[in-house]
Amino acid sequence: MGITVDVKKKLGEFCLDIRFQSEASRIGILGASGCGKSMTLKSIAGIETPDEGEIVINDHVVFDSRQKVNIKPQKRNIGYLFQNYALFPTMTVNRNIAAGLKGTRQEKQERVQEMIRRFQLEGLEERLPGELSGGQQQRVALARIMAYEPDVILLDEPFSALDMFLKDRLQQELMEMLEGYHGIVVMVSHNRDEIYRFSEDLLILDQGRVVTSGKTRDIFDHPRRKAAARLTGCKNFSRAKRLDEHTVKALDWGVELKTRNRIPEDTTWIGFRAHEFLPIWGERIENCIRVQVAGTADLPFEKNFYLKPETEQLQDVRAENICWFLQKDKWDVLSEKGMPDYLQFPEEYLLFLTDDC
Repeated sequence: MGITVDVKKKLGEFCLDIRFQSEASRIGILGASGCGKSMTLKSIAGIETPDEGEIVINDHVVFDSRQKVNIKPQKRNIGYLFQNYALFPTMTVNRNIAAGLKGTRQEKQERVQEMIRRFQLEGLEERLPGELSGGQQQRVALARIMAYEPDVILLDEPFSALDMFLKDRLQQELMEMLEGYHGIVVMVSHNRDEIYRFSEDLLILDQGRVVTSGKTRDIFDHPRRKAAARLTGCKNFSRAKRLDEHTVKALDWGVELKTRNRIPEDTTWIGFRAHEFLPIWGERIENCIRVQVAGTADLPFEKNFYLKPETEQLQDVRAENICWFLQKDKWDVLSEKGMPDYLQFPEEYLLFLTDDC
């Protein structure tokens, strides 16, 4: 089992140039709007035809520009869950699930009833899509896909049409519904939490290209490139000047950072996640920045502090404030001790990054 995609497609000024290979059963594609996520899915499904390249699914070539192979979408055995679910509005739940099924009338009825039970749609069989909630529509759409047992399921921003209250519950429901499915599932999203929760392997796209790919947890821990760090939620970035194997200058923060481990030679940026600072009261110690609050934001479960960097390059517009986000379970220490004098950058959370190109 596995999927290989190596394609190029130009659409107006935008160019998709994507290469990846994975043997994982759950693959995530993360990127901002307009980066090429949906075009990638549509190329896999056969809805879009790449200008060149190849797509191989489970050793079956579905597209190869050199060999003039381009299997029709309906022959690729791929299920595509669109953002709006694409249910037939004038057809009942039963008929939507049955759409596309082959076999005798009895065989189709038995398969539909199996999906009704599996996706907990009992009592909704004769309702139209407009009479269903967002979560119910999603279950119907997934039941319709699973009814014909595709080799691959493509999920295109499956939670984007849902409000925040429903998202968490439906993410868990979706994972449970897919537990018995042994094929490949590819989900695209701009939401890093959804991707982290869902995927084994991860691709990060930026402007039509793969910035980085690999195991999801590894990429979140060690994103390597600035774009990947940004898309996985890192808020703080500074241009870096490597002084020696164990010392780097954070130019936009105005501090030097020392490490026990060797700093990569190609480091051009340092990243640091806003939740990972260690507050220090009293004397300055190694790898610290002075706390100079420029602004705050009180949220229900988090306090956000925006700190001035320790740089004299105040005219440098790239020297942005540093974000420190303190979660609710740590508020008591501020009440007891007041604001810290410094924040420390623990070495294990320093991200040594390269430019995106």
